[in-house]
Amino acid sequence: MDNIKEMKEKYLESLKTRAKESRIYESHQSVGLDLTEILRDYNHKSLYMKLAKQYDNASLLQLAAGIAEKKEVSNRGAYFMTALKMSNLPKKQQIKLI
Repeated sequence: MDNIKEMKEKYLESLKTRAKESRIYESHQSVGLDLTEILRDYNHKSLYMKLAKQYDNASLLQLAAGIAEKKEVSNRGAYFMTALKMSNLPKKQQIKLI
């Protein structure tokens, strides 16, 4: 029984350490997390990753940095989405495979 308890404790400990590791495999995931940090909108990570996949990353980061500098903005995420709609940034071209 002690052996099973030790194995369980080791397994749970390994799960804790694995949870702390980053699992970023694509560039849009990294940019999405950067947008999350800049805008301090941690509840919408997946939305920013999706936007980073659809739009030019440099333009998104520049827009987010401009919003982060504004002190009077209380909801940066909503302001960012409104500014994105108004900016009419071109979407990335999708390559269609036959």
